[in-house]
Amino acid sequence: MSLPYYQVDAFTDRLFAGNPAGVCPLAGWLPDELLQSIAAENNLAETAFILPYSDGGFDLRWFTPTIEMDLCGHATLAAAHVLFRHLGHAGEDVRFQTRSGMLTVSRDKGDLLTLDFPARPATACETPPELIAGLGAQPVTTARARDYLAVFETEEEVRNLQPDMAMLSLLDCLGIIATAPGKDCDFVSRFFAPGAGVPEDPVTGSAHCTLIPYWAERLERTRLQARQLSQRGGELWCEHRGDRVGIGGRAVTYATGFLQVS
Repeated sequence: MSLPYYQVDAFTDRLFAGNPAGVCPLAGWLPDELLQSIAAENNLAETAFILPYSDGGFDLRWFTPTIEMDLCGHATLAAAHVLFRHLGHAGEDVRFQTRSGMLTVSRDKGDLLTLDFPARPATACETPPELIAGLGAQPVTTARARDYLAVFETEEEVRNLQPDMAMLSLLDCLGIIATAPGKDCDFVSRFFAPGAGVPEDPVTGSAHCTLIPYWAERLERTRLQARQLSQRGGELWCEHRGDRVGIGGRAVTYATGFLQVS
């Protein structure tokens, strides 16, 4: 069986930056075990699988090399990019039915794509000792939503973190977000998810469902610019929309081809 396949760098306007995602358009759902095996073989942070349904929208699922995800930003951006750029999707938005409900991606002026995602504000909590040991640094504030949110005073502290992935994997959460005010943007972040098979994610849209409410309240603004400080790096244009967030970014296609799956 031959499956069309695209690899896209998301949240960047240039190749070899941002977060690479695989996108597989399907004609029908394959067994979950096969979807997981494809994602493991691709060995990217996420592979997205999309399937059209009757009213013009699409079902969308995301897999890391080891698990199926409940929400993923960069692979959603990549899937929308493939539909708009390569598969002739008409109109200015595309709708995805997902494990996190209906998600929309809008095509703005130029080549900016904006995700409409649920907000996931974090609640202040005690800092687990495993978090301090795993990050090798003491955050000034810690909060919790799906992920732990560790807030530091400076961009340099976040940039210089050298996390112990084995220690971070002991935490009872999907991921750990480290964040601080940015020098030439509103805020910066890094994201670690060793328990999901992704030690450090290059650019993490879903983490911004938590970051945007935090920084919008702290900075008293609804529109923000963010940067993720991974080795590849990424740029995000953010908007706080109450119980939703807007996450904007660009994407570029790296590869097109076919997967040969028996």
